Amino acid sequence: MARGGTAQSMKVEISHSIDASEPNASGFYEYHYEYDMFEFTDGITIFWVRSYNDKPEKAALMARDKRGKRGLLTKRDLRHPLLLEAVAYLRAAGKSELVWLDRKSQSYLPFISPIPR
Repeated sequence: MARGGTAQSMKVEISHSIDASEPNASGFYEYHYEYDMFEFTDGITIFWVRSYNDKPEKAALMARDKRGKRGLLTKRDLRHPLLLEAVAYLRAAGKSELVWLDRKSQSYLPFISPIPR
């Protein structure tokens, strides 16, 4: 898409990942994380969201990419129309507990919509 192009309707891609150590002699894992990554895009901006399988009601809004510039989220991102559409999608999918990874504090904060300016 050319710079300054118009946004498309939201597209969603979901990928499933497992991050685990090798099993020890007893068959146990030192660590084992299983999660889904959601990628929401309108052709200009991308938002990534992760949801661990052991907490299916929870999802973390992780990062965004706008025209190749990737970063953690800011309060301004939380008002972005694509992110708000993604939040509606996640809530409809049963994700009732949403948090976001704040660039400033580098910590997860509860997502409360709408975010005051």
